Amino acid sequence: MSTAQSRPVPTGAEIGDGHPLTVSLLVLTLVSGVVDAVSYLGLGHVFTANMTGNVVVVGFAIAGAPGFSAAGSLTSLGAFLVGSAWAGRLAIRHRHSSRPRWFRTALLLEASLQALATVIGFVAGVRHTQLGLIAVLGLSMGLRNGTVRKLAVRDISTTVLTMTLTGIAADSSLAGGANTRLRRRVLTVVAMIAGAAPGAVLVLHDHGAWALLLATTLVALVALVYRER
Repeated sequence: MSTAQSRPVPTGAEIGDGHPLTVSLLVLTLVSGVVDAVSYLGLGHVFTANMTGNVVVVGFAIAGAPGFSAAGSLTSLGAFLVGSAWAGRLAIRHRHSSRPRWFRTALLLEASLQALATVIGFVAGVRHTQLGLIAVLGLSMGLRNGTVRKLAVRDISTTVLTMTLTGIAADSSLAGGANTRLRRRVLTVVAMIAGAAPGAVLVLHDHGAWALLLATTLVALVALVYRER
């Protein structure tokens, strides 16, 4: 058996910045920026990727703050939880499969859900089908987040940045640290912004469905090209 064949497959914690999985997760982080731009700006100030934001929005809505929907945020939270549970079942089903096969399956399911949201957006309009789109997008993001959690690649959750930003500061040389995984953490932040900005531009110009098409295309491309040595 050759050295390449006998070398153990790295776990999520061991995966480096140049690994295909890390690069793929960065692309998915960009997609999260696009999706949350659509949901927050086009679906009534609701997050479908960032659930921390949704919990806060529910509090705002309960307090009677204008422009915030408890129904929308609770729909997103519920769909996200269902998607995360689905991801757990999918991981169990693929526990004897290779990581690429499992990951591609999850990505294709996510792309299918986002494709459904895209079709709804083009046919019925983003602003006229809010709860339906929130549910589909929340389901897709829950499936993604549950899968990424199982993959356990450090510092890339693809949907939230709180701990990533904390790591940048807490592990910095200014704080007496060694700038652990600094490049990965910075790229994660940049990827989120790189998705949110064009997503916001499209939504603000009433092209939310095109933003969903962009998100769907990126996820599908990652699923189709993903390979590991």
